[in-house]
Amino acid sequence: MKVTVKKRDNSVPVVIGTEFIKLEAALKFANATESGGMAKAVIQEGLVKVNGETCTMRGKKLYPGDKVEFENITYLICIHESN
Repeated sequence: MKVTVKKRDNSVPVVIGTEFIKLEAALKFANATESGGMAKAVIQEGLVKVNGETCTMRGKKLYPGDKVEFENITYLICIHESN
């Protein structure tokens, strides 16, 4: 008997309608932080990872497919596709 184990992706989708979103704005938009000031602080303290690496650039551009990790939650940047 063959058993296949797949890792579940429990990422929270962050749907954007633009080409990219800046890291600080993404945290605020996803309600990961209460304010832009808080987003700025947690980024500068090195508490946020982008695609698995610590990122201290609050203006970092995030594109669809990028993953942001903060407080043990992973946010996946997705594009809104209109029909």
